[in-house]
Amino acid sequence: MGNKLQGKVAIVTGGTSGIGAGIARLFLSEGACVVVSGRDRERGARAVERLAQEDGHAGRVVFHRADLANPADCTALVERTVEAFGGVDVLVNNAGDFTRGTVEDTTLELWERHMAVNLRAPFLLMQACIPHMRARGGGSIINIGSVNAYIGAPNLFSYSVSKGGLMTMTKNAAQQLSKYRIRVNQLNVGWTLTEGEDRVQREVTGDPHWLEHAIATRPFGRLLLPKDIAKAALFFACDDSQLITGSVLVVEQQPVD
Repeated sequence: MGNKLQGKVAIVTGGTSGIGAGIARLFLSEGACVVVSGRDRERGARAVERLAQEDGHAGRVVFHRADLANPADCTALVERTVEAFGGVDVLVNNAGDFTRGTVEDTTLELWERHMAVNLRAPFLLMQACIPHMRARGGGSIINIGSVNAYIGAPNLFSYSVSKGGLMTMTKNAAQQLSKYRIRVNQLNVGWTLTEGEDRVQREVTGDPHWLEHAIATRPFGRLLLPKDIAKAALFFACDDSQLITGSVLVVEQQPVD
């Protein structure tokens, strides 16, 4: 265990599995108290139980059920965090919807879902956290974006648009909030192996061996893992990046144009 986040309180949205769970796990190991959110209450309870049992994290991790497409749930998540641990120091906007669709077949419903979860929710959560971070003398907001923010795969049309918007929001908010010592940075993440990605690839490709084929195209012989993203998130969360704000770090093993 380390102490880079000793005494800090962090919110990790979408923290019950995949990248979010990896971030929550590392933050806990560095001394933080963590509130993880998700839509599935049973999955959340299991996730918190696993996290609490690792390295004596009991009492420092809480699950809060939230559907971030609902603005009221965003506010309630921050309120629950303050109630549980007394404040907020770090916000990780990780939750996202990546349902596929091209510019031709994306429905209005899907478009609005992507904008609500991937763009509006981070805005509302940031806004709700700012007063609490100011009260504690500063804070760190980390938005989990995607390499699709730059152009995006054709079958990820509205998802890519939402992540491009998130990148602009990161830079704009960083300008406003630096006077409060609140830093806002973003991780634009490449192809990452998670439970969700495995499920989607099997459904979309119908190929049970998709991972072998994907790995063969990667220069380092594997896909990114949640722990890779977590290490980058820790850098932005702790004082190692104390004077860095408005930055977008590409976490990917191939150059992104």
